[in-house]
Amino acid sequence: MTGIAWHLGLLCGLHRAGVPLGDADTIIGTSAGSVVGTLLAAGADVEAAVTRQQVPAEPARTGPGRGGEWLTAMAVLLDPSVPAQQARAQVGAMALAAGLDETRYLARIAELLPVTEWPAGDLRIVVVDAADGRDVVLDSGAGVPLLQAVAASCAVPGLMPPVTIGDRRYIDGGVRLGAGADLAAGAERLVVIAPLAMLGRERIVEEIAATGAGKTLLIEPDQESLTAFGPNFMDASRRPAAVLAGLRQGETLAEAVRAVWS
Repeated sequence: MTGIAWHLGLLCGLHRAGVPLGDADTIIGTSAGSVVGTLLAAGADVEAAVTRQQVPAEPARTGPGRGGEWLTAMAVLLDPSVPAQQARAQVGAMALAAGLDETRYLARIAELLPVTEWPAGDLRIVVVDAADGRDVVLDSGAGVPLLQAVAASCAVPGLMPPVTIGDRRYIDGGVRLGAGADLAAGAERLVVIAPLAMLGRERIVEEIAATGAGKTLLIEPDQESLTAFGPNFMDASRRPAAVLAGLRQGETLAEAVRAVWS
């Protein structure tokens, strides 16, 4: 929740400073970025989106054990002794066993996503197969409803249920512990916006280097933004603070982004 708010604020701040990123040839969205990337690709009004993020909300009420399950999942993903795909499959098994309500979850994501059809541009959404830990990239040609694609990419293990697509179930693309930048191989200019960069900065830097892009920039929350997020990234009551922090960072970083994007 706070990542979406900060991300939208950042894009709005850049837009106000005359550096809109909505003209990107390719937009790759992972987890919170799948929501924001979809809105950006669809040409949504970022000012209106920022206004919505400033509406007060109730503090998060994490159910018994669910926060602990997410921490357990992170411990598995960050264990260097476990191969990455194997770790993702283990986390996927945990998510499948949690027994959370998929229908209710999809309804919640639909409220965040006023767009119902895939945008015309090149939008790619990253998910992970809950059964075997494979990375999967969904786009408009995949034959997958946009809602299911975004919901799957946001399905944090232990907090949200895996999402059914065909005969498979998928979880948060963020369990790759990267930003999906490697999927932009061959790009001339690349801006990577990573609300949770602190969980996988080294991998993200490697992803960016692997693209061979001529000009690149990694944007992550500064300390003031992290403070605005608070200790629970799913706490909707922190959205107003997070979106304002994103606005501030976007305006501050405008010249650095302009140097890469223009």
